[in-house]
Amino acid sequence: MTPEVEARQTIDALLTAAGWHVCNVADANIHAAVGVAIREFPLNPGYGYADYLLYVNGKACGVIEAKKEGATLTGVELQSSRYAKGLPTTLPAWGRPLPFVWESTGVETHFTNGLDPEPRARSVFAFFRPELLVQWLALLPPMMNGNGASEPPSTFLARMRNMPKLVTEWGSGGAHYQLWPAQIGAITNLEKSLAANKPKALIQMATGSGKTFTSIGFIYRLIKFGGARRVLFLVDRGNLARQTKKEFDAHASPYNNYKFGEEYIVQHLQGGHIDTSARVVICTIQRMFSMLKGRELAEEADEESTEKIETLFKDPEPIGYNPAIPIESFDIVVTDEAHRSIYNLWRQVLEYFDAYLIGLTATPNKQTFGFFNQNLVMEYGHAQAVADGVNVNYDVYRIKTEVGESGAKVDKGFWLETQDKATRRKTAWQLDDDFEYQPEELDRAVQTPDQIRTVVRTLRDRWQPDMFPARTELPKTLIFAKDDNHAEKIVEILREEFGRGNEFAQKITYRSAQGGGTSPDQLIKDFRSSYYPRVAVTVDMIATGTDIKPVEIVVFMRSVKSRSFFEQMKGRGVRVCNPTDLAAVNPGEHIKKDHFVIVDCVGVCERDKTDSRPMDAKKSVPLDKLLQAVSLGNVEDEVLSSIAARLARLDKDASDADRAKVVELSGGKTLRDLARGIVEALAIDATQDMPPAEADQRFRDATNPFALPALREQLLKMKQKADLVIDVVTQDTLLHAGFSEGSDRATALVQRRGRHCGGGHLGRLPPPDRATDAARLYANHGRQYAALSLVLAPHAAGLGAAG
Repeated sequence: MTPEVEARQTIDALLTAAGWHVCNVADANIHAAVGVAIREFPLNPGYGYADYLLYVNGKACGVIEAKKEGATLTGVELQSSRYAKGLPTTLPAWGRPLPFVWESTGVETHFTNGLDPEPRARSVFAFFRPELLVQWLALLPPMMNGNGASEPPSTFLARMRNMPKLVTEWGSGGAHYQLWPAQIGAITNLEKSLAANKPKALIQMATGSGKTFTSIGFIYRLIKFGGARRVLFLVDRGNLARQTKKEFDAHASPYNNYKFGEEYIVQHLQGGHIDTSARVVICTIQRMFSMLKGRELAEEADEESTEKIETLFKDPEPIGYNPAIPIESFDIVVTDEAHRSIYNLWRQVLEYFDAYLIGLTATPNKQTFGFFNQNLVMEYGHAQAVADGVNVNYDVYRIKTEVGESGAKVDKGFWLETQDKATRRKTAWQLDDDFEYQPEELDRAVQTPDQIRTVVRTLRDRWQPDMFPARTELPKTLIFAKDDNHAEKIVEILREEFGRGNEFAQKITYRSAQGGGTSPDQLIKDFRSSYYPRVAVTVDMIATGTDIKPVEIVVFMRSVKSRSFFEQMKGRGVRVCNPTDLAAVNPGEHIKKDHFVIVDCVGVCERDKTDSRPMDAKKSVPLDKLLQAVSLGNVEDEVLSSIAARLARLDKDASDADRAKVVELSGGKTLRDLARGIVEALAIDATQDMPPAEADQRFRDATNPFALPALREQLLKMKQKADLVIDVVTQDTLLHAGFSEGSDRATALVQRRGRHCGGGHLGRLPPPDRATDAARLYANHGRQYAALSLVLAPHAAGLGAAG
């Protein structure tokens, strides 16, 4: 079989999958279906044969020029456009030349829409269904005169070049809306980019500067005035999808009295069916990936963080054409947090649809710019947002403890505790040898309650005098913990050290609702708009996107290596909060949010962080991420072998009850069976004596059980039964608590001292400024306070006792 014949067989299959009736000239019936593709069709003398001539509703509408796999297609465009002009005049046609032209190898396909102004070829994943061409052909206007002159078809591209003026202020009273200059620029520049037929555009706007509001604004215009049939809005977590859906539904139109959700149907996609009447579909990227692969995704999987999951896919299983979700399903794809969705696994979703791609991010990196063809239509960073009053700035308050900086050593003979992570049952353990641990092991393998307590006590004692001296109640505080067990302990100690009840501090993680607890969504709502809780402790559920404007203290009790992820976490505090909303959750008068404070307990603001990018080699990856990767179709050797090794370790420590549960959930396979199946599948390549189809089936049989959410949850529960060591012996010591150099307050202190101390006039420093300087020195150099207070005792009475 020649390469040309192979290519045509692939093209035949793609056309058939897209709903075309494919036939030879001798067997042609142009009314056999809505769309008919006729092979090797003879054209007018001198024009040769069209590899495929396409009929829609009994009239010719386009041609396909087929080439062998590997052939470049740009140089073929003149040839295929010539075929589009060669249809015999006796045959019915939608227009002359024929409006639709494709070039395809079966692997790569280019398409030119002759109805567009200045038609330009673009790459498409597969062929359109004939029903779409029917819709496009309906745009053809009637002939205006005998010369064949007519108005240009009203395609999306044509309409983008005639958009009405942007309304920047509308409504009245309590329903008054006004776009900020950055939002006006983003919408205006995006529309110019689309009018220029640029396939990708990137909008960089600082966290809290209104990216979602801006998005709803331009999506509304693209639908209402641009004629976009349907828009896909991709997020990476279920709670962000729900929040986005609410914002769409409540968005007031600048052009009529309707809300967006009243004028257009907005679907939050939680199952496997796209509502064809919806004009906006909001979906997690992991759900759309699974749908395109033809796989079910458990509802709870929408809530799982996909952070770094793409790094496990060096060579991801490619997405093929899915007839249930045609490539023309969406005209526009908007991807939120675009810096996380452009890597090899998720980018397949972005590149599947024949749609303009719009990325939203606050923290782009070089790879983000490259993916979007350097087409940055709006750049609006945190510094500019602060200058415009759209964001508030922040100070960094550093807390250092001895255990947090250096770890600890417990001598043999002392009693520690171990805790089963899954059951939380504790057991006493007397040390036979010295036990030493490093700071990076804290709250992963070892928990030191007094280290957490020292940090919490410092926050309790210093938040008012150092951070918010005018407040009488702790401002809304968000704490990032390392994992669920760490978060649990932090909440316990917060309540104890602040002397407050359960409502004061709450854990908000994906596990909050387990056992019938309050749902995370309700806890987030309470944290946002109610007086309690004052403190929310999370792992990463509120790390990105979630809008909680009253937050004024963000505490890092976990480290972060990714610059982008750190910026997103930090962004939970930057949002402006109007005084009325802030007063609703805080006591006192004249409360305003003019800054927020990052309390850095782990040195996260001091470490160099890198842009998120796919890793060249898999390092130490948690079991939950490995299982999630396999459930999404990853069958790479390193991932599978790592799972096999961990299953073997789990089997050694598993109880009979756990082993029986695995057999029940896996369909009769033991842990050893699961591990052995993976090992045997990986060994197939070495034998080289098995047909590829059979080898592929072996891989599927070995990995299919891990697609079951209940089995994955059971394996993770067994993994968590590895004991957590609790060091109840070590007493931690506060080494330092104060604003970091470079923060607004530290800079202001240096500048103020420079003004007053320049020229050798230190002795003339007025008493009030001495007291202020003492306060700042105390905040940054607690151990020197005792000596300082002797000098400035008359003016330092209000500083509080030395720590």
